[in-house]
Parts: sequence; structure tokens; C-alpha cells
Amino acid sequence: MTEHQQPEIPFTGYQKFTIFILATTLFTVVLDFMVMSPLGDIMMKTLKISASQFGVAVSAYAFSAGISGLLTAGFADKFDRKKLLLFFYIGFVIGTFLCAMAPNFHLLVFARIFTGIFGGVIGSIAMAIVADLFSLQQRGKVMGFVQMGFGASQVLGIPIGLYIANSYGWNVPFYWIAIMSGIVTLTIFLKMKPITEHLNIQKDHTAFKHLLNTLSQSDYRIGFLNTALLATGGFMMMPFGSAYAINNLKITNAQLPLLFMITGVATLIIMPVIGKFSDKISKFKLFAYSTIVAVIVINIYSHLSVTPFPIVLLANVLIMLFVMGRMIPSQALTSAIPNQADRGAFMSINSSLQQIAGGFGAVIAGLIIVQKDNFAPLEHYDYLAMLVTVLMLITIYLTYKVSIIVEKKS
Repeated sequence: MTEHQQPEIPFTGYQKFTIFILATTLFTVVLDFMVMSPLGDIMMKTLKISASQFGVAVSAYAFSAGISGLLTAGFADKFDRKKLLLFFYIGFVIGTFLCAMAPNFHLLVFARIFTGIFGGVIGSIAMAIVADLFSLQQRGKVMGFVQMGFGASQVLGIPIGLYIANSYGWNVPFYWIAIMSGIVTLTIFLKMKPITEHLNIQKDHTAFKHLLNTLSQSDYRIGFLNTALLATGGFMMMPFGSAYAINNLKITNAQLPLLFMITGVATLIIMPVIGKFSDKISKFKLFAYSTIVAVIVINIYSHLSVTPFPIVLLANVLIMLFVMGRMIPSQALTSAIPNQADRGAFMSINSSLQQIAGGFGAVIAGLIIVQKDNFAPLEHYDYLAMLVTVLMLITIYLTYKVSIIVEKKS
């Protein structure tokens, strides 16, 4: 029986709890990263820092998260996954408190690096837990729910973060995230069961050898390359989305939070549906069809000029729909590549490459985009869409290779 013909497998009560706690954990981590963007103007004025310094503070998280994932990959399968999750999540909570208390640029950058070191690894641990506790036939649905953190961060993070910051100061949203994360930490400690089966099948005696063995496997490298290209393309257009909407499409600053909120709500609704759908049909076919439609919508969107707000909103929802239609089946397939003994290391390396590739994607986009002054339209956004198109089409081939690897293993 092929993977898309498998009957639906219901979740147990404990599996439902695990999905909820992992989704909440990732929501807080994503929210911590996402909230920096809407707070940018307030933080720059309050801390008296320049736009370029703020950019350094934002990118410091991504690069430290990527490096941290590589450094911890060799240890990722040497411990109970619950203990590993708690260790890094507690570090993330401390880092978020440090962000809230930062009085100047230098301490803010230190706090973002500290938070990235711990927060950047949490996603990979969560994916390893998903692969340990759920069958491949359940994983699309699980990924749909777990990835709801991205949509929820848009719905809650941007408008609530802005409201709290405007009322009480830029640092209060970070206190809010840290307190919320502290409650989640306590719940994980009290309610989550140890996850230790992978410890019984470890072969590599040292962390460094385990890392090298994981990197040396050709099937794993295909998954890593696919993840890197997915992240590079994904991060290229994202940083300039707001500037393009305001300066080229001429939506107003007042409409921008509404654009984020409605797109976020649509994402919350869409992701579980896509996840469930990807467990019923071929995950590769869903990825390929979603990629082709996403390419068409992105290239149309990148050539628009002044556009009515409802059309801009519809385009953003469609882009989100088909981009998530790619990410959920791709992540579900990628999670099935590693052997159980290598899952933690594989997911850590995969997450690191995602962070680092995303950072480079944003840098490349910054070199392509031209803006003559702060109020002028962005130029070459269509060039950016064309480059993203090439990367997206390459990932269809790589995801096909991943699906073949998974089929052979099942």
C-alpha cells in the first residue's frame, strides 16, 4: 500500500496533548522573532539606534540560531528529547527576558544572540519528537497543526505586540512572551513523557562522529539541500513584502495590520486542512501542484502597480495558501528521511541550514531590490520573483527525490 492510500489513523489523547504543547512552544518562539518587525520603529527611537543597527539585531538571531543548530547536532540524539526541549526552552525564556531588559544596542544584540542560540534549536527538537511519536500517515496533519504557530503569530503577534508597545513600551511584549513561555515550560515538565527510544539504538560514541556520520549520508544531503533552497526562496520576498505593498501597491499604513491579521487568520484555517489533505493524497503531488500555482501567483503579484486593497489581500492569502501547500507536505516527507538513531542530529542540521539559508536569502534580496528614497516604489521586485521561481522549480525535482527515498524506506 503506498503512502497516499493509507487509511486515516486517529490520534490518542496523549498525541493530541503533544500536538498542542509543541504548537504552543513553536508559537512562542516564532512570536519572539516576528514581534521584532512591528516594534522596529518604536525600538529605534527609544534606544536611539539606526535602521542598519536594527537590521543587525534582527539578523543576529537568525545566524546565531543556525550556528547553534550545527554545534548541537551531534548531541541531539544523546539525550531524552523531553530534557533537551526543556533545556533549550528555558534558555529561550531567559534570552527573551534579557531582550525585554536591554537598555542599549549592544546589550540588545547580545540578548538576540543568546535567544537565537537556544530558540533556534527548539523547532528541530519539536520535529524530531513529531517523527518519534507519529507515523508518516499522520505527520501531514500533525505538521498542519504544529505550523499554526506561524499563522497565530501573525494574528496575535503583530497587532497585540504593537498595541502593548504603544501603550506600555517596546519591552513589555517581550516580558509577555517570556511569562507565557514560562507557563509552557512548566506544562512540558509536568505533563510530557520522556522520549528515549532512540537512545537504545545509538552506534556513534562521540558527538562529533555522530555529526560527521549524519552529514556523510547521501540521502540526508538531498534533504538538506532541498530545505536550504526552500528557505532561501521563502526568505527572499518576505522582508520586503510590507514595503512593496505600501510603496508600489499603495496600501496605507493603517491597512497593513489588517492585511497581516486577515492573512494570518486564513493561515490558521488553511494549515490544518492542508495537513489533513496531505495525509490522504501523495505528498509530492500536493507539493508540486502548490509550487506551480504559487509561482504563477507570485509572478503576477510582483508585476502589480497601484492596486485596490481587496485584491492585495486576496493575492496575499493565495500566496500564503500555496506556499503552505508546499511547506507542510515537504516537512512531512523530510521528517521521514532519517533513521530513528539520527533524527535529532538530522533535524538540528536541517533547522540550521533553514536559518542560515533564510538569512542569506534576505541578504541576496537586499542586493537585488533598489529604492531611490524611503517613499519611492521598490524596483526589481519582479526580478526577485523570477529568481524565487527558479529556486521553487528546482525544489520540485529535489522533493521528488526525497519522496523516492521515503518510499524505499517505508
